Amino acid sequence: MNADPAAQKSLLDLAGVDAEISRLAHRATHLPEDAEIAELEKRATTERDESVRVSILVEDLDRDIAKVEKEVEQTRLRERKDRELLASGAVPAKQLTEIEHELRGLERRQSVLEDEELELMEKREAVELDQQRAEATVNATNDEIAAVARRREEAMKDIAVAQARTAASRAELVATLPEDLAAEYERCRAASGAGAGLLQARRCGACRLELDRGFLDAVARKPADEVVHCDECGAILVRTFESGLPQGKPEE
Repeated sequence: MNADPAAQKSLLDLAGVDAEISRLAHRATHLPEDAEIAELEKRATTERDESVRVSILVEDLDRDIAKVEKEVEQTRLRERKDRELLASGAVPAKQLTEIEHELRGLERRQSVLEDEELELMEKREAVELDQQRAEATVNATNDEIAAVARRREEAMKDIAVAQARTAASRAELVATLPEDLAAEYERCRAASGAGAGLLQARRCGACRLELDRGFLDAVARKPADEVVHCDECGAILVRTFESGLPQGKPEE
């Protein structure tokens, strides 16, 4: 096919816009904030697990303390009843000895329970501090995630603006091209990923490969308005004075 050399040169601008569109699409799916959020979420999961573990430990200690408190109260009630019974003076001598023996046992038991309760309460106090620290750590990490998410949202907004701008530029460029040339460009782009590239220093600007000298000699003999394709990638090979062809240089 044939096309005005100026129209062919416009394909380089279109290829540049398409490259920018690809870069923006890649950037949108490879934001550094995505990796940062993923790492923070992983850390947050570990921290939440630790917070839950400590919270369960606090609950277990509360149950243990409540159980000991109940035993202490029962021991005190039993002791009070025994002392009231002794004070009544209505206890037979034989039973009196048994009650006094039981009171001594209750006193020892109460002392043991009170020590156990104190130990549990001290342990709970320490664990509660761990719980507060764990919750504070989780909250801090959540705040970090929220901050990074806001940065990501701003980055995506910037990308969306850039994508809208490049899409508009592309539409304007395509509108200036002959329909058959635009269609050929799209066909090449779909096949190789690049629709056109500048021929420069024996290299195709689309695939960056050095081209065979015999192929370049054949290209140099073709009319300036003839559309030629890269012998390596199939993209439209745009010729300008920068191409350095030995002969048949097209008009700029």
